[in-house]
Amino acid sequence: MIIRMFKLRLLNAVAPAYFFSATAVTFIFHFCFFIPTIFQSPGISLRASTVIHTAVFLYLMLNALGNYVMTIKYPAESANETVIPACSVDCSDKIDAHYLLNGRHFCKLCKKVILRRDHHCFFTGNCIGNKNMRYFIMFCIYTSCTCLYSLVLGVAFLTVEYNISFENPLTFLTLLPLSTGYFFLGVISGLQFFLVLMLYVWLGIGLVCAGFCCQQVLLVARGQTYCQMKRGQLVESCSSWKDNLSDVFGSHWAVGLFLPVQTVEAFSGEVAAHHHKHD
Repeated sequence: MIIRMFKLRLLNAVAPAYFFSATAVTFIFHFCFFIPTIFQSPGISLRASTVIHTAVFLYLMLNALGNYVMTIKYPAESANETVIPACSVDCSDKIDAHYLLNGRHFCKLCKKVILRRDHHCFFTGNCIGNKNMRYFIMFCIYTSCTCLYSLVLGVAFLTVEYNISFENPLTFLTLLPLSTGYFFLGVISGLQFFLVLMLYVWLGIGLVCAGFCCQQVLLVARGQTYCQMKRGQLVESCSSWKDNLSDVFGSHWAVGLFLPVQTVEAFSGEVAAHHHKHD
């Protein structure tokens, strides 16, 4: 149990560091390699395409980072909680096994009672629940868009800089194993090999975030959490899917689609209990 908790706490510290490292690398590739090579021509200091692509990348990246901060800023912990967990903090169960009444859970990593807990996100270092689910979903959306956009520009950079043709779909599938062999043979530089690795990192993160986002939106529309789904507990929400989405995204949801701003109202205890009485 001690070893397991140590591994989880280590992951809780390493995952955010990985996220910020990948973000920094993505910034460096865009502004030091992709933008100057793909969109700027000799003798021309600034082009419309350069401005457009720079603005698109910054918009996607800043929204991803903004919603990341909002997910941490508005934690899912239950305020003024007086309910005692059903079992000890040192119990050998999994970290999401401490179930309380009215959709409250006790997370052993956060050491807090969480309101309508969905799961513990290691990349943000806290739990995702009713209060920050909207920001987490938008974080996944913009992270996915940023990674896939970076993948497209990375492929364009390899085409322009190294004359690699991607007309054949097999080119991308064989790019990593061939680049690995060429790197150890000294044919390509470490920068080229690292860029190829980042292409696959962007693809993987982009697809995972997109899939995770779709799953979360479906669960929210059902009025269900990932914890409940994992336990095999089907929840019949008394509210419609529109009301369930409004509960998470807030009344000003349209603004939240484009800007990382607070759109979720704080519900009173009576309203929260009404929403979660089917847990």
